[in-house]
Amino acid sequence: MRFRSLLFVPGDRPERMQRAVGSGADALILDLEDAVAVERKNDARIHVAAFLRREPRSIPLLVRVNPLNSHLIREDLPAIAKGNPDGLVLPKAEGGESVVELGRRLAALHMPAGRILPIATETAAAVFRLSEYAGVADRLLGLTWGAEDLTAATGAASARSSDGRFTPPYEIVRALTLFAAHAASVQAIETVYAAFRDLTGLSEYAGRAARDGFTGMMAVHPDQIAIINAAFTPAPERVAHARRIVEAFKRHPDAGVNPEHHDVT
Repeated sequence: MRFRSLLFVPGDRPERMQRAVGSGADALILDLEDAVAVERKNDARIHVAAFLRREPRSIPLLVRVNPLNSHLIREDLPAIAKGNPDGLVLPKAEGGESVVELGRRLAALHMPAGRILPIATETAAAVFRLSEYAGVADRLLGLTWGAEDLTAATGAASARSSDGRFTPPYEIVRALTLFAAHAASVQAIETVYAAFRDLTGLSEYAGRAARDGFTGMMAVHPDQIAIINAAFTPAPERVAHARRIVEAFKRHPDAGVNPEHHDVT
């Protein structure tokens, strides 16, 4: 599964789930965590489980469960077990052991493991464990990051400067997540752009992410999807150029070492 866009949908809003299927997103993230108030968690589990059981499934459906250290996940997993989600989004993950532990819990429920997308930077300790994900890469859908919980954990006033860009400490975290994903050979998923009405800012943000090596991005509103998909879809001229290079190397497989074959395009 390769995703340009992953759209969050609150788990307690089933009417939004159905609309989101037609948004153009490559996958949906049915949210049991931050988008759902505590008193609505059980309703959200019921709605998400029912939506997962619907057939046919036209796009992949992921579920963001509650953190491993929360009692709430003990109710999340049994509720969605029979729905066979295409993957789980794990908030407040802290290195490879978080992925292994989630796998243990799934196995105990006889639940298909699927693939896991850790939100890998929501605590200070988590930042120092990013390199561990290469050791559990076979269990990963990708790797993504988040700044909001991390600012709360560190007591920072904001992760962004007045122009909307991340401040240097959070740019470092973003870069480390990008490199950790590529070191693990999994998808590098950019975090959300929360100002969903600012489509110009979103276009610039998604463009920078694609330029820097992210392969997709999470979204908080359907209106963001077309812009995100465009940012992470290679331009026709880039595709054509790549195909010319592939064809040239097929004709001259030793071009990289033979000085007579320098021009492969």
